[in-house]
Amino acid sequence: MITHKNISLFFILVLLLLFLSNFYIAINIWWFVLIIFIWFNFNAIGSSIISSNYHIKVYCNNPSEKEKKIALTFDDGPSEFTLEVLELLKKHNAKATFFCIGKNIEKHPEILQRIIDEGHLVGNHSYSHSNFFDFYNASTIIEELQKTDALLEKFTSKKINFFRPPYGVTTPSIRRALKVTNHKVIGWNIRSLDGGTKNQDLILNRIKKRVSPGGIVLLHDTAPHSVLVLEQFLQFLEHSNYEVISIEELLNLKAYEIERG
Repeated sequence: MITHKNISLFFILVLLLLFLSNFYIAINIWWFVLIIFIWFNFNAIGSSIISSNYHIKVYCNNPSEKEKKIALTFDDGPSEFTLEVLELLKKHNAKATFFCIGKNIEKHPEILQRIIDEGHLVGNHSYSHSNFFDFYNASTIIEELQKTDALLEKFTSKKINFFRPPYGVTTPSIRRALKVTNHKVIGWNIRSLDGGTKNQDLILNRIKKRVSPGGIVLLHDTAPHSVLVLEQFLQFLEHSNYEVISIEELLNLKAYEIERG
């Protein structure tokens, strides 16, 4: 299995063998540079692909699900557009999981309350969603997760189990932080890319092509074009006889735990 630990051990061994060989045969320094460069690229690719399980176990879908069941997730809210998303979900009798940013919960606590009241799940998406989150050390990540958990738990009254890393990037620091916070990491296998383009046809066609039983869809509840795509996508799922179920049901995991004190 290709993991950060296994890859690191392999490249350390290769570098060690090159170093020892250098006592008998002159090894050009560029061989060392090349090995380190390849090692760096392995790490960069493994860290950026959330389904790789390179650093941590990530739940991206349920491959054993054979029935037409799928889960919807939304990132980066709550925002004013979350209200429109909630209306569409209610109209189509669909439940979703909202991965919320702590600072946005502070701005829109009433929207977070409505998410809970209407039977949807919530998860942790960090407090700041900083562009530099990938470079934070473990203690800073723990602080971010615990701060957001505290905000969410005011509404759930239960411990938050689900976490989705910003940008879907995992790192050794995130792995170390999760050993403390014990969150389960939820990814996706159907990415809309609605955070990078406003082309509704492109977004909709992308996710429609990737729909399959047991899939987890990533959308955003932060822009009007995402809301328009969601409406069309929900209609497509209904016409295709797909049932939208919760992450809990799809993965057989609990989103919350009762605090034990």
